Amino acid sequence: MSKGKSLLLGFFVGGAVSATATLLSTPTSGRELRHNVKQQGQDLMELLDNLKRDGLRLKKQITETSKEGAALIKDLTKEMKTSVEEWKASVEPHQAKIHEYLEQIESSLKDLEEKVKSK
Repeated sequence: MSKGKSLLLGFFVGGAVSATATLLSTPTSGRELRHNVKQQGQDLMELLDNLKRDGLRLKKQITETSKEGAALIKDLTKEMKTSVEEWKASVEPHQAKIHEYLEQIESSLKDLEEKVKSK
C-alpha cells in the first residue's frame, strides 16, 4: 500500500508543479487568462445554442417536407388510378372491334391457305 500512496503523492506533486510552471510561463496575466477562458466558454455556449437551434429548425423542415411529399405521392397515386381507369374505359369499347377484326383476319388467312392448298 505504501507504493500506491507514494505513486498517488507523486501524481499530486507533479500536477501541482506543472500547473505552477504553466501559470508562471504564460504570456498573459492571470486576470487576462481567466477573462480569455471565460470568453471562450461563452463563445462555445453560444455556438452550441446556435447548433441546437439549427438542428431543431432542420428537424422541423425535414418533418414538413416528408409530410408534403407523402401528400404529393398520395395525390399522384389517385391521379394515376383515375387516368388508368379512364384509359381502360376508352379502350374497352374498341377492344371488341379489335377482336372482331382479328377473327376476320384469321378466317381470311385460313381461306387463303385452303385456296393455296387446292391449287
